[in-house]
Amino acid sequence: MHSNTSSEDFYSRFYDQLLESQNWPGFYLFKFIVKSESPHLEDLKSFFDPKEAMFSEKKSSKNTFTSLSIKIKMSKPEQVIDIYKKSSKLEGIISL
Repeated sequence: MHSNTSSEDFYSRFYDQLLESQNWPGFYLFKFIVKSESPHLEDLKSFFDPKEAMFSEKKSSKNTFTSLSIKIKMSKPEQVIDIYKKSSKLEGIISL
């Protein structure tokens, strides 16, 4: 239960930061690092509308990791937080 409380505290602070740092609706840049052999890269991409999102992938020098950036218009901070919460359930995904 302690980690859930600290997680909610984190998202509460993050929500406040999003409100202060961006105009809503507006574009948001998501950044993730994924182990290259992870089956979850496509799962992560499925969280975004391919017609709306701009995807950028870059492999590490040894092809161990893939950096995934997604720029997409979000209508409110809750949408950003929802995506980060969903991505946190995927093994081998690091949110930046």
